[in-house]
Formats: sequence, structure tokens, C-alpha cells
Amino acid sequence: MKPTPTFCKTDYQFLRELISKSKNSTNTKEANQLSQELDRAIISKENHLDNSIIRINSYVTIEDVMAKRQMKIQIVLPSASDVKLGKISILAPLSVAVIGFKVNDEVDWELPAGIKTLKIIAVSNE
Repeated sequence: MKPTPTFCKTDYQFLRELISKSKNSTNTKEANQLSQELDRAIISKENHLDNSIIRINSYVTIEDVMAKRQMKIQIVLPSASDVKLGKISILAPLSVAVIGFKVNDEVDWELPAGIKTLKIIAVSNE
């Protein structure tokens, strides 16, 4: 069973706004997926949000469960994304797959080659 994402109210509202502004962009599919995740999310007060939950600007270590390979990324706003630096846009498929989840959660990520299972190894919200 897929875990339920959790967002603080500020991030939730910000992401809803971002989705509505990006409906005409090339990220329509990801924006729709993110919107579906927000629809089923738990909304928490800012100071009650667990520090191990992935949010905007989080540094995340993710493991591809089958390949046993880890990658480190930072989830950022689209304007700050830079794949070479590991800064992945919140509207990128990988970010949509993991935002709102926490350490030890496993999520499925849809790729052109099929579905991968990703495990969240570490989260830092500095």
C-alpha cells in the first residue's frame, strides 16, 4: 500500500498555486500527478511537521530498491533546478514521486522503461 503524503499548510498552498500556474507548461502530467498527491495528503501545522518528511528545499537520499543504487538530490523550485548540481524541480517526476513522504517510505516512480520502487534513506531540512 502506498504511504500517505504529508505537507505543511504553507507548502500545500504554495504547491496548489504552482500547479495552477503550470497547467499550460510542459509539466502537465507531473502537475496532475502532484495535484492527485495533494488531494490525498495529510495537512499539518508548520511546527508539527516531522523533520524526516520531504518538502520544498529538502536534501534527500533515495535508493533504487532493485538496483541497490543511491542518489542524493535537493528538491527545489523550477527556477532553481540544476540537474548537474542535483537540484531537481518540484515538478520533475522524481520530485513528484517523493515529496510529502518520509524516511523509510517506499514509493513507486513511473519511468518510460517501467515502474521503479524508491526507498527514502535520508532527509535533511536545514
